[in-house]
Parts: sequence; structure tokens; C-alpha cells
Amino acid sequence: MPISAYLFFATGVNNFSRLPVITEKVNELPLGESSLGVQPKLKDKITVVGFLGTDLFKNRGDAFNLNQKIYNRYKEFDDFQMVFIVPKGAEEQAELVRKELEPISDLFNWNYLFLDTEDIQGFYDSLGLVGKLDENFATPNVYIIDKELKLRGRKGLNKNGRDEYMEGYNTISAADLHNEMMDDMKVVLAEYRLALKKYNRINATN
Repeated sequence: MPISAYLFFATGVNNFSRLPVITEKVNELPLGESSLGVQPKLKDKITVVGFLGTDLFKNRGDAFNLNQKIYNRYKEFDDFQMVFIVPKGAEEQAELVRKELEPISDLFNWNYLFLDTEDIQGFYDSLGLVGKLDENFATPNVYIIDKELKLRGRKGLNKNGRDEYMEGYNTISAADLHNEMMDDMKVVLAEYRLALKKYNRINATN
């Protein structure tokens, strides 16, 4: 990765030296039908996961916010992906959303995974969240899951000394994505880049 890009991720991040772990181990993604034709996996990827429900076309403004504020910034990284979990039967809506986004974004790392509702609920439960899915198996929040299947977010004291807890990021608010989520993505990516740099340095001395 170019050194300028590395410095971008290693600086300007929030007050965490490492982004806290909210849930130690979430389940791997259930088997389903993928819009990209390949079953996505969480292991060894930095993944943004969303639960779009049965009204995803109606709520497509949330997808636009996420696409512009987060996806377009990180889509070129080989170890980054976005996976949106959708109930079976909503494939046509997902395709309509994709067609609206394609003129403004290359969606090669933007994946819809269509599942039975029982599988959606089971996977969601494995995240160990305070929040709940609505009656359409949707939430406006998206979640960061690291390469070791750990759910990452914010908890503990923030820079102002106040207790903070954030398990997901609200796609309704472009400001929330631009501020909190963008900062937290920088932290996670910087962690892995620093770990890779340390690994390469050790190997070079052996």
C-alpha cells in the first residue's frame, strides 16, 4: 500500500489506540444466495454488515449515505467488503437499489446475501447486540466485524471522560457515518496495517 495511504489511516483517528471489541466471536455468515455469485465469508476480511429487511428499496437513501461516506473510501482494499443481509423474496428490490448506485459507484465489493428469516435472526443474535431487528428483519445500523470475527465499536470513557457505547453506526445520518464510523474504520485498518508492518520487519531480520 502506498505510504501516503498508510499515513492517512494511521493519523487523524479517534481517541482509541485500538477499537474496542463489543462481541468476542460472532458466527460466520450463513449459506445463502449472493448477488455477486460467491458466498461471502467474514474470516480474514474487514466487513461492514447491514440488515436491510424487506423494504430496502423504500429505504435506499440509507444505502446512498453508506456508499458515499464509507464504501467509496475503502472499496479498493483487498481485505474490505460490505455484506447486506436481506430476506429471500427481496431480490428484485436489491437489484433496483444496485442499479441506482451503479452510475455513481463500482460495486465489486458491495454484496447482498439473501437468507431465510430464521438464518437472519440467528446470525443477528450471534452479534450480541443491545439493539433489535424490526418486524421486517431490518435495522438502520451497520456493524464492523474484523478478520477474527470480532464485532468492533466503542465502549468505555471517551476523550471527554464520559461513558460511551456504540455497537453500530446509523446509516440514516450522513453526519454519523462521516464522523464516528469513518474514524473507527481508520482505526481498524491502521491496526492491521501496523501489524503487517511489524510482521514484515520481523521477517526481514530473520
